[in-house]
Amino acid sequence: MHQADLQSPSPIVIRNETPADYRRVEEITRKAFYNLYVPGCSEHYLAHILRSHPDFVPQLDLVIELGGQVIGSIMYTRARLVDETGLEKPILTFGPLSVLPQYQRQGYGKRLLGHSFQKAAALGFDLIVIFGVPGNYVSRGFKSCRKYNVCLPNGAYPAAMLAKELRPGALDGRKWFYHDSPVMQLDEQQARLFDEGLEPLEKKWQPSQEEFYILANSLLGPEA
Repeated sequence: MHQADLQSPSPIVIRNETPADYRRVEEITRKAFYNLYVPGCSEHYLAHILRSHPDFVPQLDLVIELGGQVIGSIMYTRARLVDETGLEKPILTFGPLSVLPQYQRQGYGKRLLGHSFQKAAALGFDLIVIFGVPGNYVSRGFKSCRKYNVCLPNGAYPAAMLAKELRPGALDGRKWFYHDSPVMQLDEQQARLFDEGLEPLEKKWQPSQEEFYILANSLLGPEA
């Protein structure tokens, strides 16, 4: 199954990733994230190990093609919320979401998101929680997790933790604690070895890394 936009000068297709796409997707992910948040990146290693993990959702493993060439991808993983009584609610998170640098800010990431939201809802999921730069996602319906009373296991509300209801009223206001999949806890040494086996890229500092550090370490206080 795929979605095609035949009105574009170069046909755009969104479809499921196949094994033939794996290396291309990892290369795209590496180029998209290298030096963005830290010198180098590990998102391509995450993409590499996600596919074999039980929490990976293959139905939501999507690529976007432009003129027959894959230029971006999105991957989803199961996560869960736990309320104060121990009741669990299965939810989704996504990442990496990657678009080749030369095609960024042209709407391809938004197309992947929109298509994946529809498919996720059709699979019965009603909530997505992510960590990301709010400016990239609030236009797609994401809100601060503080507004949904969703926090980390330690009770903190990070500024970068965002949620989107795929079904209105998916959350009822009770306090929920977010738990992501164990696959997200990367072995940094293995990630570094994986990266060192690929084409050399220069690790360097850039201002986006400081911006990300500030955001990642910012917490929201009690509601007024």
